[in-house]
Amino acid sequence: MRRYLKFIILTVVAAAVLWWFGRGLDWASVRAAIGRADWRLVAVAVIIVWTTYFVRALRWRALLAPLTPSSLRELFAATTVGFSAVFLIGRAGEVVRPTFLPLRDPRVRPAAAFVTIGVERIYDMVAVVVLFAVNLIWFRAPGGGDAAVAYARVRQAGIILLVVAAIGIFALVVFKRYSRQVIEWCEARLERAPRLVKRAGGLLTHLLEQVAGALSVLVSARELALTVGLTALLWGIIAVANWLVLRAFGLPFGATETLFVLGWALVGSLVPTPGGAAGAFHAATAAGLIFLGIPREEAAAISIVLHLVVFAPAVVFGLYYFLRSDVSFARLRGLASGEARGDDKARDTDADATLAERAGAQT
Repeated sequence: MRRYLKFIILTVVAAAVLWWFGRGLDWASVRAAIGRADWRLVAVAVIIVWTTYFVRALRWRALLAPLTPSSLRELFAATTVGFSAVFLIGRAGEVVRPTFLPLRDPRVRPAAAFVTIGVERIYDMVAVVVLFAVNLIWFRAPGGGDAAVAYARVRQAGIILLVVAAIGIFALVVFKRYSRQVIEWCEARLERAPRLVKRAGGLLTHLLEQVAGALSVLVSARELALTVGLTALLWGIIAVANWLVLRAFGLPFGATETLFVLGWALVGSLVPTPGGAAGAFHAATAAGLIFLGIPREEAAAISIVLHLVVFAPAVVFGLYYFLRSDVSFARLRGLASGEARGDDKARDTDADATLAERAGAQT
């Protein structure tokens, strides 16, 4: 019941943001701007976005490698199904990807899938922060006055985020190196704790063991280079797709302007509203474009097309793989909420023990 209530609330939020985004717009001008777009460039951008799912599958396999073997085909299937869910129901659909993979590839346990998705999110957040912050070094804001003041604040925020990202990476590396000692210290403190606290602490130490195993890519030079390289390739491809959409609307933007707009769009995409951050993505992207001097109606048109290019292409492959699988919506919902059948729980327990052993062995 609580999940449905949350979905309803987020839907209302999305509707409210969309209303705020669209109020006062001259929709005839918006439609005209969309009609003038070069749809050949938009089509190329869609094809390029499709390649990002393959790159994500490659990176996911590299992150899973310290924990379990996995099939690239099934990783690609789970990736497209997961991003289809994000487009249809919002960020809540992110649990579909790590839930769907173990059903397609029995060698991968849900615990390993969920932990590596968490590590993947760390990679992506750091990549976005670095791209946005470093880009601000060369980016020059148009105009002066209030725009220059606003840009100075944006640059300051970018530098702060870059410092925070660097500290976060260092903390993760230190944790991986001393994870066994940290976990043992936590377990020793929990020995004399009340039962409820001990149970909660047990869940925490269990999670830390899984994270330590997954973070082994941060201390293996080869795996670190591979995953960082794939992350750089992924976001380079995404930037090119964004640039093509901007060029399709006739904007003479280069790399710095494209990355600036991409940073705004990614902030909007973090809002967990249905429809792939519908409303928030549009408002944030349009705000970045307006900051660069693009008229409001044209900025709205670009944000609408860019949203579809970024989020919708996964549905083509996602629906295909989902419909061809034996997985039901009820089964996905049960696993995502931890209500799997007893035999699944037993297998997950064995897998979790293996994860813990590997985490300790890699320390």
